[in-house]
Amino acid sequence: MSNNAANVSVGKPKVGGAVHVADTTATLPTTATEDLVSAFANLGYCSEDGLTNTTEIDSEEIKAWGGDVVEVTENGKVDSFKLTLIESMNVAVLKEVHGKDNVTGTDLATGIAVKVNSVAHEARAWVIDMIMKGNVLKRVVIPKGTITEQGDVVYKSDDVVGYEITIKAQADSSGNTHYEYLQTASSSDSDDPDDPDNP
Repeated sequence: MSNNAANVSVGKPKVGGAVHVADTTATLPTTATEDLVSAFANLGYCSEDGLTNTTEIDSEEIKAWGGDVVEVTENGKVDSFKLTLIESMNVAVLKEVHGKDNVTGTDLATGIAVKVNSVAHEARAWVIDMIMKGNVLKRVVIPKGTITEQGDVVYKSDDVVGYEITIKAQADSSGNTHYEYLQTASSSDSDDPDDPDNP
């Protein structure tokens, strides 16, 4: 097979909502195109840094007498995702960052209150939707992901307030930490205004 530039793509967020989250009991999608069940909340805009998926492999070299490496064993793998949520006044975002029981109120008009404490984050189901080149949808599904790291929150006049989070993906009952689905979208599925295939 020859090289094919059509297989090279950037990853844009799906317009209208790229990051969704729900309880781990929610029904998960198994394709890139099906609608999410209503249990998933939209976390809104993310920063221009996008989504970073990091894989850390814990491996060990086994050497023979004399120093030659004769075997490499893999002892485990850490699968994590990093992104920055920038809708800092979105109740759904605040509940994910601080814990759902630490946020009260439903809208800004009536007021929102946030408690910050050491209560551990719960595992959640995450779905991240992207649009690739050629009207191809890509969906990342994390059945069980927990926020394990949070970046600094910076308040300044020339940048937006954002919550940088790292999500550690844990293995599901099948031993998989996340799933990826790709499928060419129909015109009704695509909402990428920059895609020439989108009318």
